[in-house]
Amino acid sequence: MPATLTYPGVYIEEVPSGVRTITGVATSLAAFVGRAARGPVDEPVTISSFGEFERRFGGLWAKSGLGFAVRDFFQNGGAQAVIVRVFKSASQDAAKLERAGVKLEAISPGTWGNKLRLRVVAVPDPPAAAIAESLGVETDQLFTLIVRDTATGEEEMFRNVVVADGPHSVQRAVARQSRLVKVTEATARPSPHAEEPAPGKTVWDDDDASSAVATAAAAEPDLEGGNFTGSGTREGKKGLYALEKADIFNVLCIPPYKASGAGWEDIQVSIVADAAKYCEDRRALLIVDPPSDWNDKASAKAHLGDLNSRSKNAAVYFPQVRQANPLNAGQIETFAPCGAVAGIMARTDGARGVWKAPAGLDATISGAAGLTVNLTDADCGELNPLGINCLRSVPASGRVVWGARTLQGDDRLASEWKYVPVRRLALFIEESLYRGTQWVVFEPNDEPLWSQIRLNVGAFMHNLFRQGAFQGQTPRDAYLVKCDKETTTQNDVNLGIVNIIVGFAPLKPAEFVIIKIQQLAGQAQT
Repeated sequence: MPATLTYPGVYIEEVPSGVRTITGVATSLAAFVGRAARGPVDEPVTISSFGEFERRFGGLWAKSGLGFAVRDFFQNGGAQAVIVRVFKSASQDAAKLERAGVKLEAISPGTWGNKLRLRVVAVPDPPAAAIAESLGVETDQLFTLIVRDTATGEEEMFRNVVVADGPHSVQRAVARQSRLVKVTEATARPSPHAEEPAPGKTVWDDDDASSAVATAAAAEPDLEGGNFTGSGTREGKKGLYALEKADIFNVLCIPPYKASGAGWEDIQVSIVADAAKYCEDRRALLIVDPPSDWNDKASAKAHLGDLNSRSKNAAVYFPQVRQANPLNAGQIETFAPCGAVAGIMARTDGARGVWKAPAGLDATISGAAGLTVNLTDADCGELNPLGINCLRSVPASGRVVWGARTLQGDDRLASEWKYVPVRRLALFIEESLYRGTQWVVFEPNDEPLWSQIRLNVGAFMHNLFRQGAFQGQTPRDAYLVKCDKETTTQNDVNLGIVNIIVGFAPLKPAEFVIIKIQQLAGQAQT
């Protein structure tokens, strides 16, 4: 609004420029959904390293491929991941500890909690009296609570707490700080444990100096497909759909789990269609692992249809990867490739951009000792046209990703979303524009708004053009942004609609390099 003109003089007004910069979203935030040894259930947790995964979810675990996939992701260039732990409820989910008057429970279900120990220590006097006076409680109400995970050595101490409700209650202290336990009951001050352990023992293996778990957690049952996408999971935001609580993810991995004594199981096959559909809803790409029975080229071709999906937001990579298993004395075993491929995508995005195919001699798989199937040029010539991305061993480079097609990459489908980089670039643009144009809602729907939209969306697309994301020598050849009275008619305006058309000329990977060689005949002298 202009200033009220009341006195003769100079008035200053700040005029809005109409510039609302659209920021590109992340392109390589990978989501991993599966079974873990510990950690919160059906809650997306963002991590930035494998060390953080070890602290929060227990690291590598013989009963699940999740930890190995996350390890491969960070080992191959991944920077950030979202982890969702899926847990099938048992009769006894979490381990329980108690000391007369106080009862605790492991903060998350699983047998990991059976290694917890509880220790109660009296507050010495002095300074107990002074502390009690400053807190406004009785001296004999104070105690210190210590919890230790004997498997990892992690220890938590809660000093000078009381059972009475208030700012210094043990319930509040544990709820605010603990990553190991939660208080389920606090009725009376627990009696302190022995001050010194018995000879030859420590306080953590002497039952007089600390308390072991009173009720152990039962062994975790094996997961089923319904735990990921079954009835009620979407409504309850559980399983795969716990990702509804995550702001964004770009790549989805569902590694296989391992049932006790049964080997690696292909639970992801039964949920590929649901996971691919969810990725379409969330503008993400699903990386599909090859089932373990794809043990040669012929079986891969024969069973591709078993995935029950031809989604443009999914890509399958074959074969599986052979790696050392630290949990089995470094023996070479078979693992799913999804984590490594997601890491390579992140690495390629950082080095070249999301428009570069995550494949080729630079797309090496770090940590891979081999592949379960050695594919030749002729084998790739049969699999690639079907939309199966091959992993190959190439001299000097090692194991590399040698394919960049979506599940719509079959030549017979003639899909415009044939290539992974084209699809991922489109998803990046869609998500960035979706988030960057929220300000348009409820603005007056007329030419001033349309010109602002053209200005801001055009600036975003031109920046991508300058980075080499599009085909074409000029902006006119590379992209278009249209928002005017032709795209938004008066009837659209009456309905509260503004239509924005954004087009781009994608860069497609050079799959086939043809070198033509000919002899030059001697030229006659004239």
